[in-house]
Amino acid sequence: MPFAVILAPEAVEDLRRLSASVRATVRSALEKHLRNEPEKASRSRIKRLRGIRRPQYRLRVDEVRVFYDVSGTAVEVLAIVAKSEVESWLAQFADPE
Repeated sequence: MPFAVILAPEAVEDLRRLSASVRATVRSALEKHLRNEPEKASRSRIKRLRGIRRPQYRLRVDEVRVFYDVSGTAVEVLAIVAKSEVESWLAQFADPE
């Protein structure tokens, strides 16, 4: 059963700020990876984040990182962040355990 991918308002703004080609790549990755197996951790794409409650997962798409949570049959995309800004974003928005 496919998961529903829901973008938080912040994630929608993040997506709008990306260039058209990067935006298309991110949308494609969201459909491919988060629609069917969002919790399937892999060595390169999907990573379960440790030491924080929220966000639960990170999806790597080239130089962009997508942070999301999974609950039931829904995937909530919290943010789409450039690789260079990940540390500051996590410091500001992550919910530590």
